[in-house]
Amino acid sequence: MDTAATGLIFRDATDADVDALVALIESSYRGDTSRTGWTTEADILEGQRTDPEGVLAVIKAPDSRLLTVERDGQVIACCQLEHRGDHAYFGMFAVSPAQQGGGLGKLIIAEAERQARRTWGATEMRMTVISVREDLIAWYERRGYRRTGKMTPFPYGDERSGIPLRDDLQFELLVKELA
Repeated sequence: MDTAATGLIFRDATDADVDALVALIESSYRGDTSRTGWTTEADILEGQRTDPEGVLAVIKAPDSRLLTVERDGQVIACCQLEHRGDHAYFGMFAVSPAQQGGGLGKLIIAEAERQARRTWGATEMRMTVISVREDLIAWYERRGYRRTGKMTPFPYGDERSGIPLRDDLQFELLVKELA
């Protein structure tokens, strides 16, 4: 039995979840708290990862869902799913640092893929990852995603995306065919 799946509740986020989701996302990627997990961006970015307005925009956007994962009444993970024609976009993925490393992320991404297929008939999942995040990209590759080599610039100067600590950041498109 997969203990990572025990007691999980998957649901769409509501306006009432915004503060908890912002705290979760920030703790997963920024600051010292994020260093207890392996998904930290603290060595490449400072500042915020998101804010209440950004999270609320994902919740309210048409053809968008912010899948929220709870265990024992606590929000422990989330991910954005957005319908974009024949494919779905996967983003804003966060797992509580205290919950990382136990297989929870694998379960969540598999559920996100299943829901994208079922809800929208998506045949492909796409995401963008900061290209210097080699460990994270390797994790996605083990889940069946492939690197495309297609890059988009990091939004330097837009502090809503964080304050870069390096000058070589860009996003790479990763793609997975959904069976």
